[in-house]
Amino acid sequence: MKAIQKVIKSEAEWRALLTPEQYRVLREHGTECAFTGPFLEEKRTGTFHCAGCDTALFRTDSKYESGTGWPSFFEPVEEGVVSYHEDRSYGMRRIEIRCAVCDGHLGHVFPDGPKPSGRRYCTNGAAFTFRADPAE
Repeated sequence: MKAIQKVIKSEAEWRALLTPEQYRVLREHGTECAFTGPFLEEKRTGTFHCAGCDTALFRTDSKYESGTGWPSFFEPVEEGVVSYHEDRSYGMRRIEIRCAVCDGHLGHVFPDGPKPSGRRYCTNGAAFTFRADPAE
């Protein structure tokens, strides 16, 4: 991945750009309720982008049904687009994932995913926009 140009905005700018749910998830580290968020059932071929800064984050070819109620992926679109942060909230120890460009909260990563990575990137659909690939 090429060098990251960080996106930094004021709270007011983020609120003007994002829906209330996107703001809650991306900027306040919220979590949507299981089985309620957008893109859980997305089957078209395409790319999930950060709703905050439009960075391409995950492809549908790495998306799988984890049974958790949140969109799950086994790898990002490329190294460096997701950053990893220790999260000790709610009495747990987890690894939070954020967009490396705008620092928006995406969800968490767990070591129980399918091959080839063995990781489960458990994400909030509200953190994304989706672009379907052009029809072939």
